[in-house]
Amino acid sequence: MSNHFNPRDITWLAFNERVLQEAMDQKVPLHLRIRFLGIFSNNLDEFFRVRVAGLKRAMDFKDKFITESFYQPPTKILQKINEIVIKQQQNFDKTWKKIQVEMADQKVFIKTAKNLTKEQEKFVVAYFDEIVESNVIPILLHDNSAMPYLRDKSLYLGIAMRKKEFQYESKFAIIEIPSRILGRFVLLPTEGPEKNVILLEDVIKFNLPHIFSYFGYEEFEAHCFKVTKDAEFDLDNDIKTTLAQKIEKGVKSRRKGKPTRFVFDKEMDKALLEFLIRKLNLSKKDSIIPGGKIHNFRHFMEFPEVFEKYKKPEERTSFDHPDLVGKRITDVIQKTDILLSFPYHNYTPVIDLLRESAMDPEVKSIQITAYRLASNSKIINALINAVRNGKEVTVMLELRARFDEENNLKWKEILEQEGVKVLVGIPDKKVHAKLCVIKKRAHNKTIQYGFVSTGNFNEKTAKIYGDHLLLTSDRVIMADINKVFTVLRKPKHDVVSELKSCKKLVLCPELMREKIIAQMDKEIEEAKAGRKTLIIIKVNSLSDRDLIQKLYDAARAGVVIKMIVRGIYCAINQKDFKEKIEAISIVDEYLEHSRIMYFYNKGHEDIYISSADWMTRNMDYRIEAAAKITQKNLKKEIKDQLDIQLSDNVKARILDKKMRNEYVSSGKIPIRSQIEIYHYLKNKSVLD
Repeated sequence: MSNHFNPRDITWLAFNERVLQEAMDQKVPLHLRIRFLGIFSNNLDEFFRVRVAGLKRAMDFKDKFITESFYQPPTKILQKINEIVIKQQQNFDKTWKKIQVEMADQKVFIKTAKNLTKEQEKFVVAYFDEIVESNVIPILLHDNSAMPYLRDKSLYLGIAMRKKEFQYESKFAIIEIPSRILGRFVLLPTEGPEKNVILLEDVIKFNLPHIFSYFGYEEFEAHCFKVTKDAEFDLDNDIKTTLAQKIEKGVKSRRKGKPTRFVFDKEMDKALLEFLIRKLNLSKKDSIIPGGKIHNFRHFMEFPEVFEKYKKPEERTSFDHPDLVGKRITDVIQKTDILLSFPYHNYTPVIDLLRESAMDPEVKSIQITAYRLASNSKIINALINAVRNGKEVTVMLELRARFDEENNLKWKEILEQEGVKVLVGIPDKKVHAKLCVIKKRAHNKTIQYGFVSTGNFNEKTAKIYGDHLLLTSDRVIMADINKVFTVLRKPKHDVVSELKSCKKLVLCPELMREKIIAQMDKEIEEAKAGRKTLIIIKVNSLSDRDLIQKLYDAARAGVVIKMIVRGIYCAINQKDFKEKIEAISIVDEYLEHSRIMYFYNKGHEDIYISSADWMTRNMDYRIEAAAKITQKNLKKEIKDQLDIQLSDNVKARILDKKMRNEYVSSGKIPIRSQIEIYHYLKNKSVLD
């Protein structure tokens, strides 16, 4: 089995290594390299909270199906994970040391509690007294009392304290670093061109004698640690509670999640370390990872802007789509479809369309799905204004969007207070489709328009996520979106049958897999007849067994297959393939997030943009939507962008069985696809 598939969790770690490669690349601007270290750390936290936790639960089931679903026994995978993570942590630490040297070259220094100037010491004392102290609660640890609750995602100081006359008798305490409230970074006063930053934990370390002055301790050793916990929760089957109540209860139950990883400063007092491991009921089988001084590195995604002013290259500045400049979005899309490619194109037209609809007296209703929203969502503001202007607004709000459950519960309350009809989906299916339909009544006619997207309706992430959004008034697509909302309003037992009648949208559950397999079968027939074939697939993840097997069938028949997969990639080229599957992953400044399917189909070139990854969870357990692109100029635009990405020889890595993450190398002119796509779209805008 292991010769046919790579385990998804091991391939995910290979993806995170590609993120680390960006931090290691000295050609990447320094502030971005620090950000990539933060992304790497944040990714790893979520991996342990979800995937490692799932593997540990799976170990309790001696079931053949469990092993097959993971592609290898969970115990074996966990062992590999620990080996890989420790090695990656070593590379991470080396990279951070190098980055600190480069920071010093730019006269930027991270100070510790031990190397402050007299002026800085005064500042740190005053800052602690005025801002920090009221948020610090020290907890003394005792052998005969239970371990206090440790919050997931939080950073802690583990403190060993001694009195001079009792050198061999230590007392232990912990302090949660209040970075959620105060942030992690404090700028210190400096003279001259130097810029000094101190971490919040070091502010606290410096003030430990003051914090514990009541107890008379004179010597302190303080080192950071964090605990990552199982983030999964089960929804109870109590029919008396609503889904929202179950989600709220489930979010609270995360507090009780078992630790899946314990990361600590390797300089930590040995007795304190042993005490913490014992109290947390950790064993050698658990992920106990020694690290450097700094943990919770995810905060470094928000490192202060202290470097020499980084001028964003021209190719990194979003611009307006040429067909929409100075025009009402509503008027344009009633005449032609528009494809927006983020973050190259500005996201403003999406918000403007909703604003126009909110104010248009002829608009009667707006229906939209929401999965992850921006914190101060302009999308939501436009929808609320629409309700206030008498429109009927329906929002399908997915409460089970992982780690956004609490945010979405808050949005539900806000929307319902404003009079928005909030749908919360189908009990056993997440709604991940990105759809919107707007209805207006003009001259005794019903006119409909809206959009279908590969990414969330989130103006913040649209600045850094590579996605596509189709603005359209296609009557068939709008009719299909209405059918989806009919199902979401009154979900019947057989959702698949309800959605089967859609004509231009290809939907999950199940139906999309059927369509993909049917499209691949056409290519297989053509290959067997000796005619031209081509499949290009761009997704975030490929792990669905049935789709991988069909790709294998196509490769054996000689179908040309090219794949762009950002993350999980479980396929392995087999010896009996007539045509090897060409697979690359692109990791660069923007997160490649769009999902695209291209099938040559005898020269007709069927192209779809989709919300779905090629994973079993997407295909069987989610409502997902793919829209067929039919307008000739837009088909060319997507195909051109795919071709540019397939030509990348700067940021593309080869996906192979050994997951070595080797860069695509060729003697051609360097092609960095994110920059080339920018120029391609910008030049189109000039020509148009």
